[in-house]
Amino acid sequence: MKTHYLSLAALAAAMVVPGQAQAKAGDVQVKLLATLVAPDGKITDVKYDGLSLPAGTQSKANDNVTPTIAVEYFVTDNVSLETIAGVTQHDVDGAGALAGAELVSDVKIIPATLTLKYHFGRDGGIQPYVGAGPSYFFFIDEKPGVTTRGLGATRQKINDKFGAAVQAGIDIPVNDKGLAVSFDAKRYFLRPTATWYAGTTEVLQTKHKLDPWVISAGVAFRF
Repeated sequence: MKTHYLSLAALAAAMVVPGQAQAKAGDVQVKLLATLVAPDGKITDVKYDGLSLPAGTQSKANDNVTPTIAVEYFVTDNVSLETIAGVTQHDVDGAGALAGAELVSDVKIIPATLTLKYHFGRDGGIQPYVGAGPSYFFFIDEKPGVTTRGLGATRQKINDKFGAAVQAGIDIPVNDKGLAVSFDAKRYFLRPTATWYAGTTEVLQTKHKLDPWVISAGVAFRF
């Protein structure tokens, strides 16, 4: 047991040994990340139902893993602005009374995001951070799913939507050249509206709780 505690102490000490200077005002950091996007997708309101959905109809968006890039500018030694770039693709499937049904097919999402971050930690050691900021979700190329096409829908649209994001993460220095390993978690909050059409006629409109978790891991390069 004593050896175990000594090993943990040695690991903790190694993580704070100076090996990379703390970020300075004017620095730019670029992160290359693998990102899990895990949305909710629950229906919060049925605004119009011309398809006569069964009682208890619910929905869930599927998860996806996608590459993302984050670019960060340090306004001060501890405060930075960060934006991310990436595209993720999802289906929205039925739950409850429509379990297994496909409602929306292959919607592509661009989550334009800007967060203001505050970095903690010792100079040269690990750098935890927290952040928050606005987002704007672009929904592209969405189509009715197999089930909603079978019910008569020929076109589907999810409205682009403002939202907000909070985040927390940690950058762990690898060397004194600005290389680090990065772990990041964001939670978004937004309520888009989905509309299905038969030709030009609206046949179904629902409001959804999207609220995805966006969890990333990768490498960071600071210049």
